[in-house]
Amino acid sequence: MEKPETLEEFYQHKFNWLPDNLQQDIGHFNVFSMGENYVTNPVQARYSRRDYYKIALVRGRVVYHYADKSIELDGTSLIFFNPLVPYTWEAVGDSVTGYFCIFKEGFFSEKLRGNVADLPMFAIGGKPSYMLSDGQDAHVSHIFDKMLDEIASDYPFKYDLLRNYVTELIHYALKMQPSEALYQHPNANSRITAVFTELLERQFPIESPSQRFVLRSANDFASQLSVHVNHLNRAIRETTGKTTTTHIAERIASEAKALLRHTNWNISEISYCLGFEEPSHFNNFFKKHTSQTPSAFRIV
Repeated sequence: MEKPETLEEFYQHKFNWLPDNLQQDIGHFNVFSMGENYVTNPVQARYSRRDYYKIALVRGRVVYHYADKSIELDGTSLIFFNPLVPYTWEAVGDSVTGYFCIFKEGFFSEKLRGNVADLPMFAIGGKPSYMLSDGQDAHVSHIFDKMLDEIASDYPFKYDLLRNYVTELIHYALKMQPSEALYQHPNANSRITAVFTELLERQFPIESPSQRFVLRSANDFASQLSVHVNHLNRAIRETTGKTTTTHIAERIASEAKALLRHTNWNISEISYCLGFEEPSHFNNFFKKHTSQTPSAFRIV
C-alpha cells in the first residue's frame, strides 16, 4: 500500500510552499479557506492515507471516497478525516467552497480528554460526515473565521485559542447526528482491502521484544473495520485472490524471518511478540510456511 501523504507533500501539492516551522512543529496546525489558492477540483486525486488529521466544512456537491464506502454530499457538510483511513474526493458541481483545518495528533498533546483517534467521528468504521442547516453552517463558519483571524495574529498564546476552536468543532459535531448518506462504492472491495492492508502493516515492524502483534485473525480485523467477517473475507479474496488468513500468515512469516536474521532475540521472545502463546506453536507455524525451523533458518 502507498505511503501516507505527508504534510510536506500536502503543502507542495496544494500551494507549492512549505511553512518555515514545519519541521520543528510536531503538533503542526493550519487552517484554510477554499479559495483561489486552493485546488478545489482535483484531477483524479490520489486515494491514500495522510499523516495528519483534517476537518472540513464543504459547501457544494461532492463525493468523498472514504475507506470502503463513499459519501455523496449535496449542500453543506462538516467532515472529519482520520489519517489512518484512505480517502479521496471529487467535485460533482462547478462550485465548491468552505474551509478546512489540518493538524497532527501532537497538537492535542494532553489537552483533549482521551485520544483524538478514539472520538466517534475519527474512529475507523465510524461516520465522519455531518449535514448542516443554514444556521449550523453560519455557526461553524464563524468558528473557522475565528481560526483564520487567529492563525494570522501575533498573539503569543494563539495556538491555545486555536486548540479550543477545534475542540468546539468536535463537540458541536458530537451533539449532532452523523450523516447516513453512505453508499457502497463500485470499488468497495479494493477499498476495504486497502484499509485491511493498512491495519495489518501498521503493526509492523516489531521493534522490541515487548511489542506484540495483536490483530491476528480475520475476526480481529473485521471488528476493527466494523464489517462482517464474511464481507471482509469476500472482499479480500475477490481483490487479491488470497484469503484474509493467508495475508496475515504471510506477513507474520515475513516479519519472523526479519527478526530471526536481524535481531539477537531468542526464539521465545520472537514467538511472544508475534502473538504465539507457546514457542512450539511458532515453530510449527514457521516450519509450515518456510519448510525450516526457526533455529535452522537463523543459522543458514
